[in-house]
Amino acid sequence: MNFQKSSTLLSCIFFIFLPSVITSQTCQKSCGNIPIKYPFGTGPGCGDPRFQPYVICNNQQLSFKTHTGCYPVTSIDYNYQIMYISDPSMSTCACTQPSKGFSLDASAPFSFHDDTVFALLDCETDSSPIYKSNGGVNSTFPMCDSQGAPVCSLLYSCQAISRLNLPISTCCVYTPVDLGPAFEMDLEKLHCSSYSALYGFSGQELNPQAWKYGVALKYKFNFNNDYPDMCANCEKSNGVCGYGGPYSSFVCNCPSGFNTTNDCFLGSSWSNSFKNVPWHTGLLLSNALGWFIVLVFM
Repeated sequence: MNFQKSSTLLSCIFFIFLPSVITSQTCQKSCGNIPIKYPFGTGPGCGDPRFQPYVICNNQQLSFKTHTGCYPVTSIDYNYQIMYISDPSMSTCACTQPSKGFSLDASAPFSFHDDTVFALLDCETDSSPIYKSNGGVNSTFPMCDSQGAPVCSLLYSCQAISRLNLPISTCCVYTPVDLGPAFEMDLEKLHCSSYSALYGFSGQELNPQAWKYGVALKYKFNFNNDYPDMCANCEKSNGVCGYGGPYSSFVCNCPSGFNTTNDCFLGSSWSNSFKNVPWHTGLLLSNALGWFIVLVFM
């Protein structure tokens, strides 16, 4: 093969596989209008692998996924490590509707924030397991927070709920402490038609229209809740923390599209970029180089 043909072939191979090597940053720093920081990510290989199955970014909409459904994430407080989500099927002061409930997966690295209040609505007092008889003929005592009565009273004063003419006794401010570590709240099993969740009163405890409706979830970075040093260094160099390889090892995803094992500063990025190129890109390059050598000497 003459030099002109080999040069032409090399150019073709270069331009075919160049997009596989020089790419934009895979892990993005936002999803819609919500900033994304560790331990969360915008897709596989981004953030902490423990969180990736539960917090997903799809069409610029950040969602929280459990076995009971997929819920929009409204905001994340990274300083206090709290994620706020909403459930379109739950009732608020503005509307009431049937719901299946809300639960966390047992393996999910989240727990309910102490400020989260659940109020079960329209429960059957004669059959719901959240009520138990004290031995009297017509009396039941709810297994609920006795201090939650004002929440029920105010919720039932909302026009959307008051028009149903439900007795206050069918409402229960509920803390799911006896239903297992997954905090399973199955309204069908509890014989309740709906629920409301809130995590703040906005300084207006007597005005349910101003309450902050939704669920507040806590998360931790690790057992000691220490922010990983490698991730902090990666972010200082304009990288995004992620993971890769068969053992989901730490990688720093850089604006160039390359992954490194430390940070994205010029020296380390250049020296580590090729050895951290994703395996499928490396395989393509190897095959291309092999065919080039074969064709050159034909």
